[in-house]
Amino acid sequence: VGVPPMEDFYIGGASVKIFLPVFRMNFPEIVDMSLPAEGVFHNLVVVSIKKTYPMQAYKLMHGLWGMGQMMFTKYIIVVDDDVDVHDTSAVMFRWLSNTDPHRAALLTRGPADVLDHSTPAGGMGAKMGFDATRKLPGEGFKRRWPPLIRMDDSVRRRINDLRR
Repeated sequence: VGVPPMEDFYIGGASVKIFLPVFRMNFPEIVDMSLPAEGVFHNLVVVSIKKTYPMQAYKLMHGLWGMGQMMFTKYIIVVDDDVDVHDTSAVMFRWLSNTDPHRAALLTRGPADVLDHSTPAGGMGAKMGFDATRKLPGEGFKRRWPPLIRMDDSVRRRINDLRR
């Protein structure tokens, strides 16, 4: 049995449009949110925030897991406000380049979807959050955070022309 193309699952976008204003009432730092089809909409949530204080990403993770059906979310990735949460490549780049697993990952337990076959027992399982935001000195980060290197538009056009 083949897997349908991800664009066939766009209903996750509708859910975000409906619930994002509710989430922002509780968490005004939220800029945008995505429930990617690859995560079957509730297993993975990517959230961008306007970070203003240390450990804010962790506060948001705990808060989201405490909001109704969000308790079933297995993975939360929190990124900075300049990341397009709907661009999987951009999210993966920030997640993989801005995290040290020991420092940036949060592992906890809680309620799980009773239909989730991966849990050790029905209705309970693990959750994992990742703080993929730029780290602040108040978070124990002592090094200079590097600037993001962006390709110049003329270089991008030239590379794209070479691909054709």
